[in-house]
Amino acid sequence: MVMFTSLNSPPQLTKWSSTGGDPCGDSWKGITCSGSAVKEIKLPSLGLTGSLGYQLSSLTSLVNLDVSNNNFGNQMPYGLPPNVQRLNLAGNNFNGGIPYSITSMTSLKYLNMSHNQLQGQVGDMFGQLLSLSTLDLSSNSLMGDLPNSFSSLSSMTNMYLQNNQFTGTINVLANLPLDNLSNGNSWNSGPAPPPPPGTPPASTTKRNHHSNNNSGSNNGGGGGGSKRSGLAGGAVAGIVISILIVGAVLAFFLMKRRSKRSSADVEKLDVQPFTPLASSETHEMKSVQTSSATNTKTYETSLINLRPPPIDRHKSLDEDDFSAKPITVKKANTTPMNIVSYSIADLQMATGSFSIENLLGEGSIGRVYRAKFDDGKVLAVKKINSSVVSSRLSEDFIEMVSSISQLHHPNVIELVGYCAEHGQYLLVYEFHKGGSLHDFLHLSDDYSKPLTWNTRVKIALGTARALEYLHEVCSPSIISIRTFQTVALQVLFQMQISSRQRSEQSLVRWATPLLHDIDALSKMVDPSLKGLYPVKSLSRLADVVALCVQLEPEFRPPMSEVVQALVLLVQRANMSRRTVGNEQGPSIRADIPEAHDMS
Repeated sequence: MVMFTSLNSPPQLTKWSSTGGDPCGDSWKGITCSGSAVKEIKLPSLGLTGSLGYQLSSLTSLVNLDVSNNNFGNQMPYGLPPNVQRLNLAGNNFNGGIPYSITSMTSLKYLNMSHNQLQGQVGDMFGQLLSLSTLDLSSNSLMGDLPNSFSSLSSMTNMYLQNNQFTGTINVLANLPLDNLSNGNSWNSGPAPPPPPGTPPASTTKRNHHSNNNSGSNNGGGGGGSKRSGLAGGAVAGIVISILIVGAVLAFFLMKRRSKRSSADVEKLDVQPFTPLASSETHEMKSVQTSSATNTKTYETSLINLRPPPIDRHKSLDEDDFSAKPITVKKANTTPMNIVSYSIADLQMATGSFSIENLLGEGSIGRVYRAKFDDGKVLAVKKINSSVVSSRLSEDFIEMVSSISQLHHPNVIELVGYCAEHGQYLLVYEFHKGGSLHDFLHLSDDYSKPLTWNTRVKIALGTARALEYLHEVCSPSIISIRTFQTVALQVLFQMQISSRQRSEQSLVRWATPLLHDIDALSKMVDPSLKGLYPVKSLSRLADVVALCVQLEPEFRPPMSEVVQALVLLVQRANMSRRTVGNEQGPSIRADIPEAHDMS
């Protein structure tokens, strides 16, 4: 086969032959057939070199060609398979321009030429590609105006053009049904193009996070104007705590394998601060509602930029939901993992070659991407940085994946799958869309009201429950108790690390001396509460938090004790509310039990 010779006869292409043979009958690697017709050639991430040969245009039955993430250079082959539906040439060193034979590939649905060295202007060659729905030309050196034939791409929903030098206007995209359009070029600063025909007015839930409760309230009509999900405080806490699991577990095992530090040093391991995306790079995510408060999960992201589902800010919670529930300790086992092993090619395709548009967040361990698969399923993919990968991680990675896959708790995200190919290590998690926890807690406008004090305490309790599982049920324990104090301060006291000077960057260090000063505490409380909180409840909560931030691990209480203390606070708050009828503040008269007597 000419192609095998052009690829320098690589040994990794098992069963292939340069002297003839039957690619279908002999089961050549990467070849999928229907009868005697070659339907797919999938050879991603195999370290291939050379060229693709000059006979691709003769493969008239081919519908899928994927040679991404190899080491091909020079220009792309001029003659491409004429009937291909999916063409992935990303992640190579192709240079020159886009082959003009693209013009006749009318069956093409997916075209990815990203992360190459393509140069010059994009030719006007897309007028007949009416089925093309995804186009990725990102991370090349393309320049000039967008071709007018882009306006004919009537099926286009995902277009990635970032990291090029395009200029001019984007008017040719005005009428396309785009779901995703990248940025990152020198577009004309003139008027924006009109929206596609039939596009509804900009939704406040998608465009304006200050008004995310307004989607139903202005609809008029009777009774059903403002529909809310009614999620409980514990469910919101589950969203908060689930951010910790990816970084904490990975950091724990990497530390275990790479270092001989003492157990005390490992115990002090904290999740490093998570870097939120710049606003221009953050992919907008719609809010969702869930019917089960105990199934709220999310992917790793920022403490101050987390996006939980909407919640009824004043919905009462049953006392029974926060009773002291025992946790059954299960011993870790090494049974086979009931999770999916993904190929790097699958994940690259699902994430658009790990494009910036699908980037959800970045932490010290690696980046998290949104991944949409052919079956419509959307997941989150954690791509571990090569800088934190030791030479021995390959033999440890399966153990790490096995440990993470055994974590099962309503407030802790569960692993869906993993990938360990060609020196790359990735974890695949469930993905849930939502809004920003920081905005949710601290924004104030005509459509949103602050969370009540009791709801915030319940959020702290839900956080403690998840940490109790991670810290006391998991063996070995994975996460430091100090994490609870950080989350509690974020949720309860409107502390914003990013808004403080460098000397005050540590929220824990800054707040610790204030936790025993009732006057200082009153100044720390979120001002949006407007004093509507019981003083004794504040003081007792501060005492609990202060215990969790002790510098020496032996002086910190077990998370089970923290849970018990918070359960007591919540139960007494519920009891006081039933007695009084509504929440009162510390300035209310002395005979109001919740304002002065809740302890």
